[in-house]
Parts: sequence; C-alpha cells; structure tokens
Amino acid sequence: MLKRKMEEALLQWKNTPDHNPLVIMGIRQCGKTFTVQQFAKRNYSNVVYIDFALEQDKYIAFTGNKDVENILTNLSSIMPGVKFIPGRTCFIFDEIQECPDARTALKSFKIDGRFDVIATGSLLGVRGYGEKQKKEQNQHLGKNSIPVGYETIMKMYPLDFEEFLWANGISEKIIDVLHDCFLNESPVPAGIHYSMTQLLYRYIVVGGLPAVVNTFLETKHFGQVAASAKAIITEYEDDMVKYADGQNKSNIRECFESIPKQLAKENKKFQYSVIKKGARASQYIGSLQWLEDAGIIKRCYNTSITELPLEGNSIADCFKVYVTDIGLLLAMLDAGTRADVIQGNLLGYKGAIFENLMADFLHKRGQNLYYFHKDSGLELDFLIRHRGECTPLEVKAKSGKSKSLSSVLNNPQHYHVSHAIKFGNYNIGREGPLLTVPLYMGFFIDFEDDADIQLEPIDIDAINALAEEMLKP
Repeated sequence: MLKRKMEEALLQWKNTPDHNPLVIMGIRQCGKTFTVQQFAKRNYSNVVYIDFALEQDKYIAFTGNKDVENILTNLSSIMPGVKFIPGRTCFIFDEIQECPDARTALKSFKIDGRFDVIATGSLLGVRGYGEKQKKEQNQHLGKNSIPVGYETIMKMYPLDFEEFLWANGISEKIIDVLHDCFLNESPVPAGIHYSMTQLLYRYIVVGGLPAVVNTFLETKHFGQVAASAKAIITEYEDDMVKYADGQNKSNIRECFESIPKQLAKENKKFQYSVIKKGARASQYIGSLQWLEDAGIIKRCYNTSITELPLEGNSIADCFKVYVTDIGLLLAMLDAGTRADVIQGNLLGYKGAIFENLMADFLHKRGQNLYYFHKDSGLELDFLIRHRGECTPLEVKAKSGKSKSLSSVLNNPQHYHVSHAIKFGNYNIGREGPLLTVPLYMGFFIDFEDDADIQLEPIDIDAINALAEEMLKP
C-alpha cells in the first residue's frame, strides 16, 4: 500500500476543532478515493460511501430541501441498513462534481455538526464547462451553489518524488541524510548519489499516478507501465469528450497532444500555431483552461522582471505549458523513450524532460510556475520565492555553464538577483552565489508561507493612553 502525505493532512483536519466538511480536488487517478477510504476506515467506526459517478440513484437524496435530517431520511430509503451514528460517522462523497446539490448540502452538514464529510472531485473545475452541460445541470439538478465558507478545500497530486522513494523502500533515514547534505551544502556519498540518480530516472519514466506506480512495483516491466499510463490518458481523453461541446472536444485534445512538440522548441513559449497551422488564441485559450482546471497541465508564466512578487510581474499571455505529472509526458512520447531515459541515450529532448520534471517537483509542492525570458535570448528556466528573494532555478540536462544565469548573477544591480540554484547530473557544490545540486534534490526546495509569519503583539492600551496624554490641554 502506497504511503501518501495526504494521510497526515487528513488527520490534522480531523483533529481540528469545529472543522468544515473537506473537499479534496485533484487530477483523476491521483489516489484520492483510495486514500480517503483507508483514512476513514482507520479513524471512524462507521463510514457511509457514495460514488456519484456510479450511483446516480443517490442524486435524489440531495434535491429539494437540503436539511441534514431530510437527506438522512432520503438516504435511508435508498440504502437499506445504512447507519448514521453522530460523532462516529464519516460520509465520503466521491466524484461530488457529478451531483452539485450534494456540494451545496455541505453547508447543512457543517451547521448540523454531527457528522464528518469528505468529498472528492476530479473535475470540479470543469464540470458544466460546455453550454450543453450547464443547461442540463440547471434542468435536472435545479439551482445549487458552492458553500463558500462552509468547506475546506485541499489539493491532492499524484505521488511526488519523495513518496515514490518511500514506495521503492527508501527509508526516512536516507532522506534525512540527503536533506542534511542539501542544507549543509556537502556532497552526497558516492553510493547514495548513484542510487538516487537511478531512482530519479525511474521516477521520470513511471511518474506518480498510483496505478502506474503499482504496475511498476509489481512487474518492473516498462511495457506494462506504458500500457497502464496509456489507459489513464485514454480516460482523460474520454473526459475531454464528455465535458465539452462541439468543437471544444477536438480543440482540447489538440491542445493536449501538442504539448510534446511545444516543449521540443528551443523557445518553449506556448504557440497556438504549433497546435494547428493558422490557429488563434481565441480558438484554444478555453481549451487550455479546461486542461489546467482538470489538473492535467500547468502553465508557467513569463515575468516582466526578476523581482517579487512573481504573480504581480507575470505576463498573462506569455507562458509555457508543462504536464503536471512527468510520467504522463513520457507516455505521450515514442515507444522506447523510457529505455532511452534509463540508458542515457536521449539527445536534445532530454532538456525538455528535465524541465518538465522540475515543473512536476514545484507543482506537487503547490507552487505556481514562473520563468524569465527576454527577446535578446536571455532566459531563466524557473523563478521562485526563496528565502525572501526572487531566485532562479536552472535545470541542465548535462553539466556546463548557463550564459543567461551567469549574466543575471554578474549584474545584481540590474536584475536584483543575488543567488541561484542549478540542478543537473552532478553532486552538491557552490561557486559564489550559485549553488549546484543533483536534480533528484528538487523536492527539498523550501518555500515561504504567510502562515509562518509571527507578529509581535501591539500594546493598544499604551497607544490609547499616550494619545489621551497628548490631547490633554
């Protein structure tokens, strides 16, 4: 059974007093259902599970009056023998996007307070994307709304590299040793460095979708790994047809299928003409949004300057597109590419794969993606907020210096960049402001969170007393 970081997040949610119903969003087949079911079995004596994608007869329980008592009465008539034990029951509403009335009912469950509710949704961002679906939804399901303020939303991703290491039997002690090397900027012992590099190549060709990872662990057969990944891509393509109208069906698929070609270009900026000759942004921008809402792709935005805040300096219509799981990109490439990666036989396209790998690392840490490109040709692969500064991340498929990165670091007065991190096929080292680290350490990058900020208390009484003293005649 695969160990997932989401398990700890679920436990923290359950132990938080007066918690809201939980909605877990994530790409289809990232492990939401299995993880939630295992958590509920271990932490509740009673579990009520409904899969709205397969049990459409349950929709009726949530139509009309959404009072919890009314819903329980309706469910008991549809599910004979089901129990609702206050304080000990967890409801699991799987694929809740298929029943918007159930999402609306989360407010009632929060107010009622007797039961915990965990909902999952693979396509919450795209349900009702086409006009046809919106009309059908209004006709058959009635009015419904998202219960803002009455639900907690978490995002779940396919396995990240650390979870992949756990699945392959790498102990926490080894990961702690690696983390200490990263923090202290000390070289990784040769034997561990070699093994981690080989495991990274396996992660590249397998990715983090649980079904594909399990296939790899059980068979170690790349042919079966490829078949498992292809089956999931087919499922995604079926969703593209199911949740879009008319021309959008083919547009979404054409956008998706163009990604390997987009990444093959030296300048990897997304170009609509690569999708189809004469294609325009107006035809395909909605299709890109669909793919991003479904969790399949992530846009990486160019910034106008190398300064914080990155989002504030991003350029809305200038971006690259990466696949959110590196294994999906490999599944979209030629048969035999996996063997090329493992054996080190890739030539020019290796850079595209390594860049998408870094996008995978960053996205699965919940980070938005940014890069920097100027018409002069100067380009930095990724920009992040790191230790309070705008920090470039350079990804090299082979060792060697980056002219763009050197130019930026040599001109801090112009670019306002004082340090950078370069990832590649080498051990840890430092050259002045440039830290070089093995590519497999990408998941160690630490990010700042506003929640970590501790404010000093302000003595309001003292301020008021001072004001009164100053106002005395």
